[in-house]
Order: sequence, then structure tokens, then C-alpha cells
Amino acid sequence: MLSEKDQELIDAAIDAIRPRYRNKWQEVGAAMRTRDGRIVTGVNIDAYIGRIAVCAEAIAIGRAITETGDRGIETIVAVRHPKPDEPGDIAVVSPCGICRELIHDYDAKARVIVPDNGREPKVVTIGELLPNKYRRGNG
Repeated sequence: MLSEKDQELIDAAIDAIRPRYRNKWQEVGAAMRTRDGRIVTGVNIDAYIGRIAVCAEAIAIGRAITETGDRGIETIVAVRHPKPDEPGDIAVVSPCGICRELIHDYDAKARVIVPDNGREPKVVTIGELLPNKYRRGNG
């Protein structure tokens, strides 16, 4: 069951993408709560050349670092706005593989809100989403 703080984060991600949605350009919003309690949001930046697209989670992490320095990730969530011809509402989505790596790099103890097969979203650790993570050197 999600806590009020978790639902507040989902709502912040929805509030980030809803007014900024542009089909094929901005479809995903993210919100993260830093370890010092701040909520920071971001939306994805798409591009004609897919390799240079940037995910919403990365934007939120970058904003947190830029605005006041790295404070760690307590919890992070991403939501996706449906395309004009898709049914449904804005909903929680799992982070992609690259974002899983990035989240783990910035806070190996981060909590992540993910979908749960049509039920209420659930909270897992980034380690559960990214077991046996690659590490440099002997770490």
C-alpha cells in the first residue's frame, strides 16, 4: 500500500507532465523526493535522433543536483501520458534499463514506485529492479 508521501510523489509527476504533454515529444513525467525531503520533477526530452533523448528521471536527478547539490534519492516515480488515440489515464511506469542504472548510481538504496499488474502501484528498491548491478573495479 502506498503512503501519503508516495501518492504525493505520483501526483507531482502527473502535475509535471499533464500541462507539458506533447505527443511524441514530452510523454513522461517524473518526480523524486531527495533524502533531505525536497520534491524535484522533470519531463522527458525527446529528439529526432533517438540516442540523444533524455528520460524524465534523468532530468529530475539532474535538476536536484544542479539546484542544491546531490542529496540522494529517497523515492522516485515516472508516469506516462497516453497518446491521443490510447485509452486510459496518466499512469505509473517502470524506469527503463538506463534509468535503473542511473538511479542506482546516484542512490543504491532508492525506493522506486512501479506498476503492479493493474493493481495499485507498489514500492520496490532499485536493487530489486536491478539485481547484480555492474560495478567498476572490485566493487
